[in-house]
Parts: sequence; C-alpha cells; structure tokens
Amino acid sequence: MKKLFSLFFIALFTFAMAQESKETANRFFYELTFKPKKDSAKLDKLITILDITPKKSIYQDYTIPSQDSIIKIAVEEMEKTKTWKDVSKLIRMPKFSYKIIKTYPEMKEQYIDRVSMNLFGYDDAIKFNWSISPEKEKVGEYNTQKATTEFGGRKWTAWFSTDIPFQDGPYKFYGLPGLIVKIEDSEKNYSWKLSGNKKINNYEEMSYSDKVNAKYGVPHTVTPTTKEKFEKAYASFKQDPMAEVRQRVTPEMMNSKMPGSDITVGDALKKQEKMVKDFFNANDNPIESVQGKVSIGNVEKIKK
Repeated sequence: MKKLFSLFFIALFTFAMAQESKETANRFFYELTFKPKKDSAKLDKLITILDITPKKSIYQDYTIPSQDSIIKIAVEEMEKTKTWKDVSKLIRMPKFSYKIIKTYPEMKEQYIDRVSMNLFGYDDAIKFNWSISPEKEKVGEYNTQKATTEFGGRKWTAWFSTDIPFQDGPYKFYGLPGLIVKIEDSEKNYSWKLSGNKKINNYEEMSYSDKVNAKYGVPHTVTPTTKEKFEKAYASFKQDPMAEVRQRVTPEMMNSKMPGSDITVGDALKKQEKMVKDFFNANDNPIESVQGKVSIGNVEKIKK
C-alpha cells in the first residue's frame, strides 16, 4: 500500500532523502487486461512494467511511476509554500501496490508490499513446470513459441520469444528460454501482453513517489517476514487500514488544520481511509485464485 500512504504524510514528517546507485536497465511494458470482480464480465486495463537489471528484475504497476513528474511538481510546490495540497485529486491511483523482485541468476522471488506504514517482503519459492509446444505464433513484432503451465489454481498459456534473451516475464512468471511476450489464464481473468520496451541508462529502482515516502517518514526499508505472517497482518490491515496511523496521531493533531488548508488532520485521515478501503474493494478476483486460509493478525506480530 505504499502508494496510498505517501501523499498524506508529506505534511507530517521530515527525514533525509534516500540515495541509491544508478545502473542500466531494460524496461518492458506489459498491458494487463484483467477481470477485477468475479461476478462481473467487466474488464479493466493498465500498464505494468518489468525492469530487468544485471542482478534482478522488478515487476510493478506503472500507474504511480508514470506520474512522477506530476507528483514532483506538487511536492516541490508544497515544500516551497509550506502548505498542504491534496495530490490525490491530480493523479490516478494504482490497481496493485506490490512489487515482485526476482534475483538473478537463481531466480529467487521476493514479494514486497506495505501493511499500513510498514514495508514487508517475503520469499516466494516458485518453480514452474512448463510444457513447451512446437506451436509458434507472431505476437506483435515478436516471433514466439507456446508453453503451458498450472499456477495459483489457474491454467496458463504463455508465448515466449527466444529473440529476447531474458528467461523472465510479468508478475511471478519465469523459466522459459526467452522473455514471455504474452501470457493469460484459460478463463481470461488475467492477460499480459508486451506493448513496448526501452533501455534506461541511469536507472533508479525507487520512483519519485518512493523517495517522497522515505523523505517524509514512511519507511522504505524492507522488513523480512514469512508469507503466512504477512497474510495474517494484511487481513487485519484490510479490516482497519488506519489503525496504526490513529495510534500515532494525538487528539490535538486530529483537530489541527493541515498546513495552509482548512482541512483538519482528522478529515484527511477519513479521506485516506476511504481511499484505502476503495482500493481493497475494487478487486475480489486475485491472480492466484487458490489462497490459504488467513486468520487475523496484526502489524506487531509480523515483525516478530
């Protein structure tokens, strides 16, 4: 949930900007077409990205990174005028908040997401049993070959291209002798198709939004945990997304005005809570349809 919390805390905290080294990366853009509601035929679309560096790949929703320039202008204006501005009115919110990192060459997968203000990551040991078919097809400008597998309770058909020498793909998929250009499940709930690519010479893994998080007190350090602990804490978070935030805000702060605004901190919190609940309610059709039973936990337990 890091994207949904970064903007609100700009006016509340101030820390040093995080720095990182730069390198070259290949960015692959995938158009994701998906069915967010199980009981509806309505489809949604968005652009996701797979950034491939020499040591790892990073997959994520491109919605927030694509609006870095808008966020940067708004944040710099707030810093200059020392007034609060509701940036959520200027930008589109993401459909998915997690990142998936695959470390090369062993293809160790890590799932990263935020529970309230805390960023957690767990290792996700996945090995795909691909069945490669001799069938070939032109997908866009790419010569591809067919492969099938089962994962997360769904049957998947992938089309990979040996012309692109990366044994990787969108989301958690990998392990074919070339980049996955297209992949979809048999019921077409989720479908990714490569729509473009470019080389980034001065690549930074952190978007401007990530840096704003780090600068204004929303931690960017990933706390290792297990999948089970994460899912328990995430279930609790979904029930009361602002519980941890309310513990940090005193009654005096709740009634105080946001800098340069007539909106109180309490009103801003209520709006933030609605945004987070809308985020959760927007999708009840997960990519991995087979999920373990999740009991309720909390953020403190996930840290232990």
